Amino acid sequence: MEERVAERLRGALGPFGFEVHAFKVGWYNAVLQPAFHLPYPDDTLAFVVLSTPSMFDKALKPFVNKERLKIIRDPVDQCVSHHLSLVKEKFPDQKVDVIFDYEILPSRKPKFLAQTAAHVAGAAYYYQRKDVKLDPWGKKKIYGVCIHPKYGGWFAIRGLLLFPDIRVLFLEQSAPVDCVSTEEKRIELLEQFNFHWQDGRYRDIIEVKERYSEEQKAYFATPPAERFRLLGLTQEAQ
Repeated sequence: MEERVAERLRGALGPFGFEVHAFKVGWYNAVLQPAFHLPYPDDTLAFVVLSTPSMFDKALKPFVNKERLKIIRDPVDQCVSHHLSLVKEKFPDQKVDVIFDYEILPSRKPKFLAQTAAHVAGAAYYYQRKDVKLDPWGKKKIYGVCIHPKYGGWFAIRGLLLFPDIRVLFLEQSAPVDCVSTEEKRIELLEQFNFHWQDGRYRDIIEVKERYSEEQKAYFATPPAERFRLLGLTQEAQ
């Protein structure tokens, strides 16, 4: 069942530069405090959705050209929402719940922890402070970061698709590829991500097969309020 669903999802989202990776809700809940648990039975089928570098040209630009007058908030969020809503139509006989990466609970906590979901689904390795044996940071707060085996840091986690009526008792968990395997490289990655994230060097911690285009880098480096102009959107569209 999981394979059939995954195939249909890949067919719907792959051509637009998205990747999907299956996991069981129980794998995610097992590594988190109860406050962050997803409220579904452990064997519920779920997928984490990533955007790859090609999403900008394959999904975002065509979406903006077509929906120009309907774009009222962040174009990327609206584009992702559009494509994940279309996915629901591919499953007329199934309930599909969608959670987006930007959604928060009334408590201000995120609705799901994106990097943990990517890690348990085997999509990208979530490197954290605990992955470094000789910790050089003392009392500093150090945030973790996901690295994709093909795209390094040139990707984003966009949301979850949950199938509450599908139970997958025998789904096998794939470990994410540990592509930053030396202690020195992990320290370098966390240093760059925490203290120099603006220059984006952490994204190239491994040799990548594809990265954001110059146009895409410029777009994401621009303050959100000014991005409309880069996409040729007018003030009215905002």
